[in-house]
Amino acid sequence: MVRANFGCSGSEQVENAMKLARQYHVDTGRPTKRLIVGRRQSYHGMSLATLNAGGHAQRRELYEPMFAGTYLTDPHFEYRYRRVDEDAEAYSLRAADALETTILELGPEQVAAFLCEPVVGATTGCVPGSPAYFRRVREICDRHDVLLIFDEIFCGMGRTGTLYACEQDGVVPDMLVLAKGLAGGYQPMSALLINERIYTGVRDGRGYIANGHTYMNHPVGCAAALKVQEILRRDGLVERARDRGHYLRRRLEATFSDHPHVGDIRGRGLMQALELVEDRGSKAPFPPSLNLWSAVMKEALARGLMCYPNQGTADGQRGDHVILAPPYIVSEADCDEIVAILADALDAVLPTAVAAARARA
Repeated sequence: MVRANFGCSGSEQVENAMKLARQYHVDTGRPTKRLIVGRRQSYHGMSLATLNAGGHAQRRELYEPMFAGTYLTDPHFEYRYRRVDEDAEAYSLRAADALETTILELGPEQVAAFLCEPVVGATTGCVPGSPAYFRRVREICDRHDVLLIFDEIFCGMGRTGTLYACEQDGVVPDMLVLAKGLAGGYQPMSALLINERIYTGVRDGRGYIANGHTYMNHPVGCAAALKVQEILRRDGLVERARDRGHYLRRRLEATFSDHPHVGDIRGRGLMQALELVEDRGSKAPFPPSLNLWSAVMKEALARGLMCYPNQGTADGQRGDHVILAPPYIVSEADCDEIVAILADALDAVLPTAVAAARARA
């Protein structure tokens, strides 16, 4: 990446990336390229444009009448969509090939960019891609002159154990969006990183980015972000997130691998999640009306643990997961306590949920 633009929120920079994708194609002589393809069960922000590009059904619902058109392809979600006759690589390639099908259906001359998270956060709960998936996605985008945009608002800046989550998949995007961990919450700060090709195309086209906001490149925000990055390096916090992430994962697996209502344990680094299911064998989720995610959040908080549960994991409406994303300074003792509190919270909440689900069956 050769250039960066700084803003105040992740939503702002995802929208900037979408606009810049359009400008790049216009400035380089392909003005028909205008569509942004996202993935089902994805989330990229709360502006109209970013909601439209994402597939978070619950967050989209109120605003659906305002969207001009949404173009979504399959997610990479091995637990839910891998067939029994597939190994992991075969599934990854099939999931990636769905993108090419979508591009061909829409018309490659119409598609400007593909937008996705290397590790999905809010919508499905820490679902990673794979090197095979993203290598194929990169090939497909290059073949059809489609820009690849990575949203690393949640998973970037060391959260997964490398500074950028996509490093673990060996693929470099054309644009990359950062926020959250960039300034650690000390100042509102986000960034859009672009590669040489986009920079050169815009420079040699109209010569400027045809988009801007009042507080772009704010010096106080930039100073805070710079100091956070210095501390990350000085204290080895990215490596610590990797190592503590491995420890947290081992503790989660030791505690929940045989739990009758934990269907999957997944994530990278200090971005881990449990998917809760009514039945492990069928992977059937709990009824959405039970609001299991909310009950878990309240029970865990009452016991001293802040976690990030959500609903819609399985298909956008059904399914519950719990995300754990502790600070990079977390200790092994802290991880032990996190897992113990979560186990107690689930023990307190799940019997009521199971009884209610069976009563409705």
